[in-house]
Amino acid sequence: MRENGPMHAIVVEQRGGPDVLQPGEWPAPPPGPGQLLVNVAAAGVNFMDIYQREGRPPYGSGPLPYVPGAEGAGTVAALGPGTAGFAPGDPVAWTSVPGSYAEQVVIPADRAVRVPDSVGLETAAAVMLQGLTAHYLCHSTYPIQPGDVAVVHAAAGGVGLLLTQMIAMLGGTVVATTSTSDKAELARAAGAAHVTGYEDFGAVAREVTGGAGAAVVYDSVGQATFDASLAALRPRGYLALYGGSSGPVPPFDPMQLAAHGSLFLTRPTMGSYIATPEELHRRAGDLLRWIQSGQLSVRVGGRYPLADAGRAQADLAARRTTGKLLLLPG
Repeated sequence: MRENGPMHAIVVEQRGGPDVLQPGEWPAPPPGPGQLLVNVAAAGVNFMDIYQREGRPPYGSGPLPYVPGAEGAGTVAALGPGTAGFAPGDPVAWTSVPGSYAEQVVIPADRAVRVPDSVGLETAAAVMLQGLTAHYLCHSTYPIQPGDVAVVHAAAGGVGLLLTQMIAMLGGTVVATTSTSDKAELARAAGAAHVTGYEDFGAVAREVTGGAGAAVVYDSVGQATFDASLAALRPRGYLALYGGSSGPVPPFDPMQLAAHGSLFLTRPTMGSYIATPEELHRRAGDLLRWIQSGQLSVRVGGRYPLADAGRAQADLAARRTTGKLLLLPG
């Protein structure tokens, strides 16, 4: 591909449904100071991409038209000034970089994560956003202690499978929620000690803890599970609400936290947990080491041609998939 020439990309010209994700041409961006131009091998598909497409705050407030996507992996194609230590052909991965649904993307060199030769680029693309999310949730937002009982919603999803494995690595006990028997088997294989549906998870958490309640609920579902998640917690337990696949949680009275036993509620976002290059590389380094050693398994649940971005997002929104969905520009 010719640097600065037109490239294939997904171009969004208006907010709306999956049909607004249209294949088109977009100028290949030149790398500026401290930047790398990367040939994209695989781009991750995430719920935040859907929220951006729909115009849901705060993700959907940017200008139109735009190229969606914020995560991927590939090889360095060209270097901007001030990028010593990188060379064309180096394998790198990234997250929180706009414009990744394309053949090429420019990324800040200090946010480029080097990918070891023993980790494939598709695996690296699949673990960045969701793996980093799982990492900060159980190591920082609520650090799991041995013996903690944790509820993990959507445990067969991309974050859920990784989070379940990490909690088990830390000595916690996972109560996983899934919607089908096939997804339940995936959650068990990832290390979930108990798997249940969305209607019964609170009762299971109480039973497992002798009536005390879970130490933490990691909730990516939002509106549909919020009240039951609060009720499933022990006194002074934590609800980490990190997504809203069922819709945003309506305004609520903070006195509910007191009524359930002085609970903690947090709405973490990844930017706060990889705010510096050092923190990003520390967390990403853990993920890549665990993959290399076999401690962490990354499931790619679907691979789509770049032009099928609309179908990929529709499949993700409808929960027809498990694990991570990738777009492949090549």
